[in-house]
Amino acid sequence: MSKDTRERLSLRVSSVTSYRLHAAYKRSGCRSMNELAEQAINFYLDYLDTGSAGDFLPTALKSYVDGRLGKMEDRLAALFFKQAVELDMLSGIIADSVQLNEDNLRRRRAESVKNVKRTNGRISFEQRVRESWEDGDPWQD
Repeated sequence: MSKDTRERLSLRVSSVTSYRLHAAYKRSGCRSMNELAEQAINFYLDYLDTGSAGDFLPTALKSYVDGRLGKMEDRLAALFFKQAVELDMLSGIIADSVQLNEDNLRRRRAESVKNVKRTNGRISFEQRVRESWEDGDPWQD
């Protein structure tokens, strides 16, 4: 860039920022403090334009994070599959043991949906047993 197309800007910074700028200038390989300051300003402006820090993360860091997320996704998928198998086994055993009619089945489903919503999915077997005792469920007699 030729000198006649550049504008002179007056800039005031804290002493800490000035110290950091001088220290970075020595490490940056820039030919002048102006070049370093312009590169830093351009980097920050590019960051603001993208609206995402992901474009500026080092490739190694992005790769590491992606790898960890991939492992977590695989682990969760395996756990959910195992849980679904166990739930299917339990459902099959109960269905074979207890003959439910359509009305009773619909009522149970509605009750289960209500319970899951009410407890935000944190249902314990012990709590369900206590609730059935309080309701005077004739099955317990």
